[in-house]
Amino acid sequence: MRINERPIQRSPTKALSPLLNPPARIKLMVSLFLSLMLSGCAHYGTPKNVDIPDPRKADKYSLHDWDIAHRDDDIRFILTFSGGGTRAAALSYGVMQGLRDTKIDHEGQSVRLLDEVDYISSVSGGSFTSAYYGLHGDGIFENFENDFLKFNLEKHLILRALNPFVWFSKGGRTEAAIKYYQKFLFHDATFADMINPDRPMIIINASDLGYGIRFSFIQEYFDLLCSELSEYPVADAVAASSAVPVLFNPVVVANYDTCSGMNLIGTTDLHDAVEMYKGQNLPVLISQLETYSEKDKRKYVHFVDGGITDNLGLRAVSDVMAVTGDPDKIYDGSIKPPRHIVVIMVNAATESNQDMDISNKEPSAIGVIGAVSNLQLTRYDADSMLLTKTKVEEWAKKLSTPEQEVETHFINVSIQKIKHPELREFFNNIPTSFALKDEQVDKLIEAGRQLLSEDPEFQQLLVDLESRQIH
Repeated sequence: MRINERPIQRSPTKALSPLLNPPARIKLMVSLFLSLMLSGCAHYGTPKNVDIPDPRKADKYSLHDWDIAHRDDDIRFILTFSGGGTRAAALSYGVMQGLRDTKIDHEGQSVRLLDEVDYISSVSGGSFTSAYYGLHGDGIFENFENDFLKFNLEKHLILRALNPFVWFSKGGRTEAAIKYYQKFLFHDATFADMINPDRPMIIINASDLGYGIRFSFIQEYFDLLCSELSEYPVADAVAASSAVPVLFNPVVVANYDTCSGMNLIGTTDLHDAVEMYKGQNLPVLISQLETYSEKDKRKYVHFVDGGITDNLGLRAVSDVMAVTGDPDKIYDGSIKPPRHIVVIMVNAATESNQDMDISNKEPSAIGVIGAVSNLQLTRYDADSMLLTKTKVEEWAKKLSTPEQEVETHFINVSIQKIKHPELREFFNNIPTSFALKDEQVDKLIEAGRQLLSEDPEFQQLLVDLESRQIH
């Protein structure tokens, strides 16, 4: 079945908001009610990050070290996975299957495109897929569907939330979720376990609740906390990336004061960074990151769902490219620049539901909240796409020479690009939850594969890669 040609049976239950169908809404209200009932029970996050006196001596899960190890690649390949619960995780998984099965000839050998990926930046639901692949590699294609995509995680977490022992525990619902992630998905792994030269660097993103900062779980950001990322549990980072406020407690890390001179991706001090990047529209980003140096005011940092500050995982890409500085300094003549810069964005966001516009009836409070949230996300996502695309093109232009032009490919794999109305409605009615039907998961996986393979820019990428030598 081609995804844009043959309709499937319309879903009998129409979503009443852009984010939640009726059963999911009921669960949300129950969770909110329980949260209000339990608001008098104090929960304390237990920081699991360790301090270090000198971040430069940390075992590096860092962009800098990763970049040095992969600079001789002929292609810079970046994937970004959006938020959206299991819907996002399944769509991203389908794209990874498509990349695994797409091969190009190189000097008589068959090369998988998946093996060319250098970085995966993810938020919320997409972080389950990226982290699982970062730890298990091709094992994801054997076990991920049963371990996560087709497991009713939502039911499991709700049952744990109803346990009175969880109500009065210090860690609360989030710590209960982390224990499950540790046991069944990530097996007590830390970021040191994801340092693998044959796999991409996984950049898991969360939101700093106190200051609205997008925070990436990479050593450069942990430097600001005087902390070492390599010993931090992957399960906690994924929980932070997907911790919907109110439904889950924030994931808490300590902001230590044991180091001096915060490092920021190639700089030695944040104040120097402000001066260095004044002309690059970065003062807001730099000033936000600078708050981590206020150790007396920010002893702890509270992380929640990464989709709040970057629902596409793209801001991490554009921020890193901006703060890294001039690409001419990175590729200084001793190292050849890449011939291709590729960004594949997997976007599981659904279209807004406009049922309120066919009646003069006042929409419900939940309907209003959903519509406002969707409007804000849509506009911010559009800005993120434009910003990242512009930054990628700027890098390519600076790295291009008369002898060799650096080509860019920006590929948008999105549910909203499905053309057939009934089929698109089927996917738009899949809720943002962690409990989908097997049929929904299977069709999301197939959608990811087909949307990728049918994308004109992806087809052009294959033509360009076939005509050039890949090292």
